[in-house]
Amino acid sequence: MPLDEPSWWYSGGDDWRARALQPIARVYGWGAMRRFAKAKPYRADRPVICVGNFTAGGTGKTPLSLLLAEMLKEVGKSPVFLTRGYTGNLTGPVWVDPGIHDARDVGDEPMLLAAVAPTMISRDRAAGAKAITSRIPPTSVIIMDDGLQNPALHKDLTLAVVDGHRGIGNGELIPAGPLRAPLSFQFSMTDAIIVNCPLATGGTDEASTGGAKRESGILTRLRESFSGPVLAATPEPAGDITWLRDTPVIAFAGIANPQRFFRLLESLGAELVTTLAYRDHHRFTSAEMADLLARAKASGAQLVTTEKDLARLDEEGETVSARLRQATRSLPIRLAFNGNDLMRLQALIATLFTGSQDQRTP
Repeated sequence: MPLDEPSWWYSGGDDWRARALQPIARVYGWGAMRRFAKAKPYRADRPVICVGNFTAGGTGKTPLSLLLAEMLKEVGKSPVFLTRGYTGNLTGPVWVDPGIHDARDVGDEPMLLAAVAPTMISRDRAAGAKAITSRIPPTSVIIMDDGLQNPALHKDLTLAVVDGHRGIGNGELIPAGPLRAPLSFQFSMTDAIIVNCPLATGGTDEASTGGAKRESGILTRLRESFSGPVLAATPEPAGDITWLRDTPVIAFAGIANPQRFFRLLESLGAELVTTLAYRDHHRFTSAEMADLLARAKASGAQLVTTEKDLARLDEEGETVSARLRQATRSLPIRLAFNGNDLMRLQALIATLFTGSQDQRTP
């Protein structure tokens, strides 16, 4: 559970705190819908794919964005990422240059995106899209990382990612629950839902107790309540993982859902000596980094973290941050779809270039 989210959002059942906060939550939801009612979204002269989520916290948007870019490049398209650059100092519009910028400038996720395709940082999404469309040579499609609830830019295809373990939590709006807007309203803006089902394939997940595999409950419920495609994806390691099997590991993660990362390590055969969870996009202090190095030295365990966390550590120099980076291995993650769901995703993308996409205005 992310350290900055109330545990009762996802604990199940009725909770007095959720009930007490429902009046504020209703105001929050009204405000979210009113932003769209008042907005005049900018329509770019090329397709925009939005990868978002219904809830606060991590669901696996970045791996899906990276997969979409690779799929688009395979069919001869030139994707560009548009992202807010959360936690970065730059507001944009500005192109991410890995030779100049680091995570302090642009945020950790843009550093990962920029390794795959040109990436534009812009807190003002419409201004970012305009800057992208002036790029020479022109790009063929914009992938908007996050922004389902942002009305400033028209989206031609909106994909919402849902975590297969946490689902939509208690189904309440912030602050009574994790929803960022009323679910029915968010459904109306969404073309397809991707359920990120860890630890198994084919739309199954593993129960937190007992270890029995079962169809993801949220996957079933969404297929019953959402009229569009609901696809199942599974996070899997990208590259060799033989080094991880039967290896004593100290795993640390400053992401929105660190338990998902820890479960994945265990499923791959790692021996978890210690797990340390930090806030999403956490900037490690010198004391925290020194503590991690000391723990690894004392136990003889391998430090392992996510690519996002590694991106926030210094690449060079004699700093404790650089030493931690040199001592740590990351686990690159990709999303995998089964054959049928992959073809359905490919078909959705193809509509963007055949003139058959939905032309509704948010």
